[in-house]
Amino acid sequence: MANREFYDLIIIGGGPGGLSAGIYALRASMRTVLIEKAAPGGQMTQSDEVDNYPGFKHISGFDLSQNFLEHAQDYQLEILSDEVTELQPGIDQHSIRLAGGDVLKAHAIILATGGSPRKLNVSGEDELYGKGVSYCAVCDGFFFRNKTVLVVGGGDSAAEEALYLSKLANKVILVHRRDALRASMILQQRLFADPKIDIIWNAVVTKIKSQDGAVHAVDLKDTQSGAQSELSTDGVFIFIGFDPNNQLVPAGVKLNADGYVCTDEKRESSIKGIFAIGDLREKYARQIVLSAADGCTAALAAAHFVETKRSGHIDMAQSK
Repeated sequence: MANREFYDLIIIGGGPGGLSAGIYALRASMRTVLIEKAAPGGQMTQSDEVDNYPGFKHISGFDLSQNFLEHAQDYQLEILSDEVTELQPGIDQHSIRLAGGDVLKAHAIILATGGSPRKLNVSGEDELYGKGVSYCAVCDGFFFRNKTVLVVGGGDSAAEEALYLSKLANKVILVHRRDALRASMILQQRLFADPKIDIIWNAVVTKIKSQDGAVHAVDLKDTQSGAQSELSTDGVFIFIGFDPNNQLVPAGVKLNADGYVCTDEKRESSIKGIFAIGDLREKYARQIVLSAADGCTAALAAAHFVETKRSGHIDMAQSK
């Protein structure tokens, strides 16, 4: 089948923002499909424990993802496990192409493609990925029980993952390029109180070394003195931020200098009917609750957009 039936709304991405958008879209009686190439939940599934989502004092990221998914399924949200390869804006409608060649068309599109872990871009990083280099402690921490691991970063993600790894590893060494962390104060307090966690300040990893095909050490450089040193470790976990997955963002959509989509308060991009939410859009903070809120806002705005378009009051050819 080369073409599918026309939709009111297509949501690309099944993280907390996409699933939240799906719930609100179905509540607005829009014919909606959500497309996710991996498991629903996005980055949320990789969090061992979420303790800042309202209503849940303690819940795993996987369980919270399942709650989101089950809620969306209760509204009979159509979910396709597939990959979107192209988004093409149109005058009267927008269309997307799937990896298999099928084309889906809709009045409105919500991009909820999130971001990808930022790399150090140092020697040994790519070669040793999966052999001691990781970007997900929940995924790979089990393999480092009673071993020494290195965590690179200074934000909430690095702190959370270091605390998770301390439950498994014999020793966790956090390496940060500055003399102060960016992580929230409650996470810093937990880090400093954990006897298994040491912090190396003002240092960056310049090389990841292997022995017998696995990580065995890193080279460090002091950011103040320039001094070089070697540190033994069994694993390197990298949490230095994310880059937006903006490959599907069409030409004509305004991006900021870092590649995030610029939106208005409705989460609408510079092309009418194309919305961006979650970690893909420019905003002050990146949290699960904010992605979910983005999904709600964009779905409500998309519903209004579709209804107004049907009434003939929107000129799709006029971008913002």
